[in-house]
Order: sequence, then C-alpha cells, then structure tokens
Amino acid sequence: MNRIDASDHYNESASKTNQIPSLLTIIIDTNPRAWAALGDLLPISKAVANLLVFVNAHLAFGNDSHVAILAAHTNRAVWLYPQSPNPDRNPSSTNGRSNGNGNTNHEQEDVEMTDEDAAVPLTSANKFPQFTQVESSILSSLRSLINNTTSSDLHPTTLVSGALSLALSYTNKITHTFEMPKTSSDPANPTSTTPADTSASSTLHSRILILSVSDSEPAQYIPTMNAVFAASHARIPIDTLSLYGAPTFLQQAAFITGGTFLSAAANPRGLLSYLMFGFLADAEARNSLVTPTQDVVDFRAACFCHRRVVDTGFVCSICLSIFCEVPENAECLTCGTKLALGNYGAKPAVIPRARKKKRKRVNGTTGREETGSATGTPVPIS
Repeated sequence: MNRIDASDHYNESASKTNQIPSLLTIIIDTNPRAWAALGDLLPISKAVANLLVFVNAHLAFGNDSHVAILAAHTNRAVWLYPQSPNPDRNPSSTNGRSNGNGNTNHEQEDVEMTDEDAAVPLTSANKFPQFTQVESSILSSLRSLINNTTSSDLHPTTLVSGALSLALSYTNKITHTFEMPKTSSDPANPTSTTPADTSASSTLHSRILILSVSDSEPAQYIPTMNAVFAASHARIPIDTLSLYGAPTFLQQAAFITGGTFLSAAANPRGLLSYLMFGFLADAEARNSLVTPTQDVVDFRAACFCHRRVVDTGFVCSICLSIFCEVPENAECLTCGTKLALGNYGAKPAVIPRARKKKRKRVNGTTGREETGSATGTPVPIS
C-alpha cells in the first residue's frame, strides 16, 4: 500500500529534504548621469520595479533564500537592504570623528546588520511581509541617497570596486553564520561524539549580480580586479547585466569567476526578461541548464601610468605593472626595476626568398608527372 499512495516520501529524513541556503547580492549602478541618458527608454523607477519582481522571485524559492542589495554611487557604496545601522546621512563628515557639535559617529564599530533594522510599514494582506520589508528598505534608502547627492557628486565614474568589496565582506560574514560547529569528541572516549556533531554541515551558495549602466572606469581597474580575484578564490560567480555598452572590466569579471555577462543595451525595456531567464538560477542549478555564454571577451587592461585602457603595452617582469609607453629612464614606476627593452624599435631583418630551380623540359613535358614517374609518359608507336 505504501507503494501505491507514496507514503514513503514522508518518511525521509530531514537532512535529505533541507534546502541549501542561497545568497544573492545585487549591486545597482546608481550613476545619475547614466540613468539620465536612459530616461527615455528605461527610467530608474521602472528599473527598480522590475528588479523588485526579480528579488521576490528569488526569495520565493524557499525560506533559505537570502538577498542583499547595494548601490554603487559616484563617490561611495551604500547599503539598500539590509539597511546599515549607521546610515550615511552626511557624507562630508569624517568616520568615527567628532563633527564639531560634540557628537561622534560610530561607523567603525562592528554592529550587527540584520533584516529587522529596516523600517517595516503597515502590513498588507495581499503581500508577503518579507516582500514588503525589502521594498520599503530599498525605496527609502534610494530616496535618501538621491536627496544627499549634490551637484559636486555628479561624476561620470561609478564606485563598483567599493561595492564589490562590501559584497564580498558581507558574503564571508553570512558564510560563517551558516557554518556548523566542528566535531568534538569526549576525552574519556575519543570515538564518541556529541549529538550536534552528527548533523551534516550546511553550505552556502552565494553569487553577485551587477546591474551596470555606465562604462568601466580605467582608474578603478586595480581595485576592481583585486575584488574579482578574491571572488574567484572564494568561488563566488559575478554576473553582470549591462544596460549601456559592454563594460570591459565586468566582462573579465564574469569570465574569470565563471559568471554570466549579458548586454541589454539593444533593448533596455526588456530588463525583467533578462533578469528572470538569465540570472534567476543559482550556481548549482546552472549545472543542469544551458546558460548564456560570451562570444567575445574584451581582455584589455588599464595602464598604471596614465590609467588608460590599452591594447598593447609594456609589462614589468617583476611586479607585472602595465605601462602604455616606456617609462622615463626605462624604470618601473611601481617597483623601480630597470626594464631591459632589448632590440625594441629596431627594424626586423629581411631575408631574401630563395629562388626555385626550374626543371628541364623533355619533349614538351617536365621530367616528372603527377603519377610520380621519373620519366615521361611513353607514346605508342604506330
């Protein structure tokens, strides 16, 4: 009877049915100039609405699905969800120092960041409470970020490297939270273990998604690539959805970490379709799916001297610094090593081509035919 009604399904152990926790960290490029250029096709309000649908779909997978959202602004990176316990209300003030009124900022203290820190509005019977909490936190934080942005902050660059560093730090913190305690044995009986040690240790599937609307800034090449290599070492894929152009460094980030890079510059209005079909599956589910791949990856680097993206440059053999032109006195600007240029700039030697010897013709034909015979084809005698 158990085989008919499949009641054995309910007798399985909890360890087989538990879902592995999944953390999705989203970095939103909030460059005002870039969003103003996309205002006719995709306003930032509609982009945030589509992004909230994507976040709710990720959270709806299960109770072990978690999300963290950051804003990469022109001069700083700001937490949108969960909200920081010490919001940056006055960016011009120094961190951890007195502001002149006797008050001191405590932004350098290690304060726990939890989901309960967000302001929870009135609950609605038609919306899941966590969805309402995430939406309220994102909208309030974005409104505060826009209100605190002045005309002096309107730079063409975006601090993506700082947002990546915060995302990696938060991921590392959450990973330690889900780690199970190590096994401990009884000194009197080394073979015995505590009941807590018999449970399987849980892992965390984490990934980072960048919503980019601006090009890569050459000045951010070194810190960005340092964060990319750290993510690759931690096996955290970095996905990128570009709404404008194809950022060079983010292409390399997706290639190095095994993430997905998509460019929606041709149709920014299809943002939700790109998010749902290209980035909803986590790293484990992608092993069973056919994910989008990059046909061409821009591997150009930025030079250390002028911060320009170059195709060909000079590389120091000691510290691997890249220069667009030969430094003064042929010395590396980073480590001071004397660079040996060898015969750089000399004209290549031209070797004359050897002339082929002409074979002697016999009876109007060459001595060797296509058949490989040493003599010509015999002519029949009449």
